[in-house]
Amino acid sequence: MQSPIQVYLDSLRTRLASMQGGELANYIPELSKADPSWLSISLVTMDGVAYSTGDSEQQFTIQSISKPFVFATALADRGVDFVTRKVGVEPSGDAFNSISLNPKTGAPLNPMINAGAIATASLVSGGTPEAQWERIIASMSAFAGRELGIDAAVYRSESETGFRNRAIAWMLKNFGIIDGEPMASLENYFRQCSVLVDCRDLAYMAATLANGGLHPLTGERALPVEHVERVLSVMATCGMYDFAGSWLYEIGMPAKSGVGGGIIAVLPGRFGIGIFSPRLDAKGNSVRGIEACRQLSQDFGLHVFRRAGEPAMALGRVYTAAEAPSKRQPTPDMRSYLNEHAQRIKYLCLHGYIAVDGVEYVIRRMIDMVPDTASFILDMHQVDGISESAARLLNEARLRFAGDDIAVVFSRIHGRHAIEHFLSTTAPKTDHGYLSFEDNDLAVEWCENRLLGDSQQATVIRVALGDCALLKGLPPELLALVADAVVKKQFAPGEPILTTGEAGDGHVFFIEQGYVSILVPLDDGAHQRIATLGPGMSFGEMILLGQSKRSATVIADCQVNCWILDADDIDHLAHDAPMLRITLLENLSRDMAEKLRRATQWIAALA
Repeated sequence: MQSPIQVYLDSLRTRLASMQGGELANYIPELSKADPSWLSISLVTMDGVAYSTGDSEQQFTIQSISKPFVFATALADRGVDFVTRKVGVEPSGDAFNSISLNPKTGAPLNPMINAGAIATASLVSGGTPEAQWERIIASMSAFAGRELGIDAAVYRSESETGFRNRAIAWMLKNFGIIDGEPMASLENYFRQCSVLVDCRDLAYMAATLANGGLHPLTGERALPVEHVERVLSVMATCGMYDFAGSWLYEIGMPAKSGVGGGIIAVLPGRFGIGIFSPRLDAKGNSVRGIEACRQLSQDFGLHVFRRAGEPAMALGRVYTAAEAPSKRQPTPDMRSYLNEHAQRIKYLCLHGYIAVDGVEYVIRRMIDMVPDTASFILDMHQVDGISESAARLLNEARLRFAGDDIAVVFSRIHGRHAIEHFLSTTAPKTDHGYLSFEDNDLAVEWCENRLLGDSQQATVIRVALGDCALLKGLPPELLALVADAVVKKQFAPGEPILTTGEAGDGHVFFIEQGYVSILVPLDDGAHQRIATLGPGMSFGEMILLGQSKRSATVIADCQVNCWILDADDIDHLAHDAPMLRITLLENLSRDMAEKLRRATQWIAALA
């Protein structure tokens, strides 16, 4: 099954492909040769799963997106104090190629403008410019998770036309920011901008920053964790040049753009995003790239100042109906079938506030379980809230699972209207498959019925009086006496048969056909179903042990036919035939022992 995240990205790319605004970069001749139609979007999770759409394998030069990674390398090599004496961290509000220097010290205002990037290229470790370059390319490769190379033609084009950057380099030398030969550091800057990447590389580089400097797939540490927040802070305030303020306000993710058409965006602890589309606006940012990030941020709730949590924390325990079956008491044939197939019903316990990245993780786990699953029960009992975008993805996934004949149902949302609202309103109006159950027992019984229906086991069942569990073992002559004493009665679907707290009327009920639910009231006004009884089962039998009030409510789930035996009739029959009472109490004891065993099984499953 295709992930809803992948479906969304494919749809987003289709929508953006029609945007024709912007121009190719032409001040570097080689960049003007790009195909304006190229467009790709990649998203990488914190456990290294990549979703990509469009021209995701098309290589292009990284350009200014290299700046935060070389800045990161300088911080790792020389330390914060040394680097910040040479390069500031204040937004300039100017274009990327502006000559923005501190009037007192001559230091560039930040490492994201060209002046600051040329300076940081000179600050990485290495005794020679060649050694410094080896350090730069090795560091960028660690962020990408593979060995990177450069586009020699673009490098030559940058070097041959970079007159303004040469002037900036000499100014940095004049103020003592660059200690060695400025042209050597400048050539390393041209090389770093000419590094070849594709959209997936950008997303993995962003994800490495989002993951605290640890590459989510290779496990290699590309940057000490203590420097990650400094890099992301500068990206957030300076990464989009004179669009940085509007970007942070509207889109809300640390980001960096490049005139090759790339953009990276980082959502710490959640996602790394890479976009590639070479048409640029007047500020040098990818037109489609900005719109893609805007849509992702709005649709997935990715603004950095929104509430979020660790994605994997969205999913707690996963177990099956083999460990926690429904509380119904089916016929032996039904129980045998359910015992054989119960593992195909999966409970997934969701936790905390569910955002898009948490839903993505949950859906991915569900997809992994598809080969051995007939139904998923999403237990929402410990969910604090869910974003509208996460609810929409969950419903899209539910519909796609339904296309593979796998049901997804919700349970235990009772009373939390905000969660129910998003889940129910984001379901398509034509969708009639959204199901939310008050408790897990109702949910798992529905799923069991689905299994039984698949096996043609869920047929109308009618039993004889002698097949009722409470009467098992009675000699034929005693069973005949009971048959003469019972009264038959039919109950309509939804009709209450017994009510909690009412005085016991001395009746014991034996089910001939149909099913009833045994409910106990909860403090919040809801009810908890504790059992479903079917043909051959009985209820009201606690009157035989002296109980004077009904301890539960019994509701007919469908049309129910019952035999009703009055306790006074039992006393009368047992007076002449003591074996009747002995048999009833023995069977009642066995039934209570079985209920205790199943209750213990449920407790163990939920512990």
